[in-house]
Amino acid sequence: MAKVTKKPTTALYPVPAVMVSCGVGERANIITLAWVGTLCSKPPLVGIGVRPSRHSHGLIKEFGEFVINLPSAEQARWLDYCGIVSGRDEDKWAACGFTPAPAAKVQTPLIAECLVNIECRLQQTLSLGSHDLFIGEVAAVQMDEAVLDERGRLDFDKARPFAYSSGEYRRIGELLGTFGYSKKK
Repeated sequence: MAKVTKKPTTALYPVPAVMVSCGVGERANIITLAWVGTLCSKPPLVGIGVRPSRHSHGLIKEFGEFVINLPSAEQARWLDYCGIVSGRDEDKWAACGFTPAPAAKVQTPLIAECLVNIECRLQQTLSLGSHDLFIGEVAAVQMDEAVLDERGRLDFDKARPFAYSSGEYRRIGELLGTFGYSKKK
């Protein structure tokens, strides 16, 4: 197989496509992010990459918390919208018809219409260049009962997650195996 060398870039694919709520009360906002990931399991830490010029950057620094809201494929249009409109200029909650719902452990509202909400308290900020990495400790996770299986775990077929890759949103679907299947006989 022939390889072509490309200039250095963030070539990971696909990546999660999420809406992060931040701020409190009338100042609550939503930002779309694709640079999001799990960093640690104990304590549970996640990271989100945000440009310092973004309206939400200042809100996360000021309030010290954020909520990662995982949308379903049916919400891809609103996710895209929240990524191209600034909260400085428009109320994204109203424009998308989203309900700011109380979180269990943080003051920042979660998006009620999203099936999974991950409440985070800011632990550390790393300035990395074009983006700052906000490291948040997970304080609580909300899951809609409609997307849970009989064991109480997230059912991906019901949740209908999607990802972002090279300017495209793509649904995640086909099961290839389960953890440890490569060693099972």
